[in-house]
Amino acid sequence: MRRYLAARVGQSLVVVLLVTAISFLLIRLAPGDPFSFVGDYAISDAVRDRLRAQFGYDRPLIEQFLLFLGNVARGHLGYSHSMHRDVGSVIADALPRTLLLMGAALVASFAIGIGVGALQAVRHGSWLDRSTSGILLLFYSIPDFWLALMALLAFAYWLPIFPAGGMVDQVMHDYMSFGGRVRDVIAHLILPSLTLALLGAAGIARFQRAALLEVLPQDYVRTARAKGLAERGVVFKHALRNALLPIITLVGLSLPALVGGAFFVEKVFSWPGMGYIAANAIASRDYDLVTGTVIVGGIMVALGSLLADLLYAAADPRLRAR
Repeated sequence: MRRYLAARVGQSLVVVLLVTAISFLLIRLAPGDPFSFVGDYAISDAVRDRLRAQFGYDRPLIEQFLLFLGNVARGHLGYSHSMHRDVGSVIADALPRTLLLMGAALVASFAIGIGVGALQAVRHGSWLDRSTSGILLLFYSIPDFWLALMALLAFAYWLPIFPAGGMVDQVMHDYMSFGGRVRDVIAHLILPSLTLALLGAAGIARFQRAALLEVLPQDYVRTARAKGLAERGVVFKHALRNALLPIITLVGLSLPALVGGAFFVEKVFSWPGMGYIAANAIASRDYDLVTGTVIVGGIMVALGSLLADLLYAAADPRLRAR
């Protein structure tokens, strides 16, 4: 098990290094640089060249990359020209907000997906199974930014049930009680988290339906029915417990979709997380901030994949014996 864990950690480090190199090169090969504009005004070529030399952007790309890796190894992700702060402090402020959004979306997506998938398997072949399959396919096919826009229009403008964007009420939040501030954050969290959850729940439900359909004909399930147990107990206490094993791997595999989806969803809902600051950083060609957010996102995905492997090994004794 230790050898397996060490190999997975090594693979994760290689993946993060490749992601860092690709993001570093792509943002620098894009037109423009952090000093093309100051606000809405262009700056002179002489000032621009002096700033590029000051921050080392006039050096060859390979030299810039090696210097950046050396700074990252020392825990320094660079300086954000758009935020006028160290990249590490900017990400430290935004990361908890992204984790809150992704955590809520992850819990909601698995709760919805497992529940709907179990219902489909129990009612296999019925009109309920067919209709929910069509709805799930629709959600699975919708681009995340389009679903976010439709949710924003439907439930913040046409039916103003939820706040239109942001994380808190900018005017009243500081004057609320502790419970009021918690409710304020939850109200702003519902729309973006449900948008991400619906996108992920569609795939989870399909996996859960297929896994449960494979388990339900097994001998121990028939034996439970023969003992006179209620169908709900047979499904949830016997069949579903064993059908959840393949779903464990989706915990880690869902993180790349959540990280990528959060990029667009945070921008649409103005949720001040890593996706939001990364989108703004790309627009302003903030080299270090873009690369820093990609590095942290890559680490989150790698940790999620590693967590899925560990959970699967914990659930399956055969893997622990290897």
